[in-house]
Amino acid sequence: MSDALINGLAGAGGGFVAELITYPLQTVSTRQQIERDPSNSTSRDGIIRQMYQVVKQEGWERLYGGLTPSLVGMAASQGVYYYFYQVFRNRAESAALKRWKKGVGDGSISIFQSITVAALSGCINVLLTNPIWVVVTRMQTYKKTNKMQPTHGLPCAFDETSRNAVVENISYRTSHVVQEVYDDAGLWGFWNGVTPTLIMVSNPTIQFMLYETILKNLRRKRASNLKGADGLTTLEIFLLGAIAKLGATLVTYPLLVVKSRLQVKQGLDDDKRYHYKGIFDAIEKMIYYEGLSGLYKGMSTKIVQSVFAAAILFMVKEELVKAAHLLVTGDISLIQNLRLKSSR
Repeated sequence: MSDALINGLAGAGGGFVAELITYPLQTVSTRQQIERDPSNSTSRDGIIRQMYQVVKQEGWERLYGGLTPSLVGMAASQGVYYYFYQVFRNRAESAALKRWKKGVGDGSISIFQSITVAALSGCINVLLTNPIWVVVTRMQTYKKTNKMQPTHGLPCAFDETSRNAVVENISYRTSHVVQEVYDDAGLWGFWNGVTPTLIMVSNPTIQFMLYETILKNLRRKRASNLKGADGLTTLEIFLLGAIAKLGATLVTYPLLVVKSRLQVKQGLDDDKRYHYKGIFDAIEKMIYYEGLSGLYKGMSTKIVQSVFAAAILFMVKEELVKAAHLLVTGDISLIQNLRLKSSR
């Protein structure tokens, strides 16, 4: 089994676990991002209170709206990203080694090469999985209300606060959303928000650059191979992933808000303030009507969710990669030592 495949499957497994645990936070964060009324008091509520309001007004299931396509999307995204990341990195390392044999360089890849590898992997991931996230965003922002009017063959209401079309008292399934997106904009509708998402490739680029730089330095200081990730403990991997994700999120968050605004269903009225033609039109209107703070709505919730999810992802991924290598190499003594240590 190749390293690329092992890392791809491990990344998918880590993403699945992280998404499952942190999904309610993601739902609240997305709803905060698309909130367009600065005077709405709910936009100033804390994370716990907003989760409570969702459960009270719409039921527990709304905190997990779109969970199934989101899990599929997360597993697919992490699998695609880690697979191509490892493929490109292996080629870069192979090229660096050849140059070293010719007396050029030290045999390792540069930071610039690491950034390029991460960026290429991220772009491929975005182009392949964006349709899934369009569906997830719409399902997360669906709300129940009492005002009724038809749309796309489904009973629909218009929420004056969030200014989104919403379905009332029926199961809002993935098939409904797919049909809705197609009716709205055709096949291209599934790539709404792809431009800011491609720009946001810088997020995992920054994240992995920070992660690998710190990880490389820590590995040099550890001699033992009996702790996960070449001498690092599971807790250290958890904290390292959290630090890397925190730094990346602080830089790229405004693009995430723009992406959510472009992917969510536009309002049913003719108010041009709430209709976005593209990324620049969205940014201009958000700043004009909502102020600069509009670009950072839901940031605190997203940071909590992203940092926690990234920490879980890295922790699970590293453990899965280690376990896969143990199974492939058949190092029974090392497995027994790990089991003995975990039983103490």
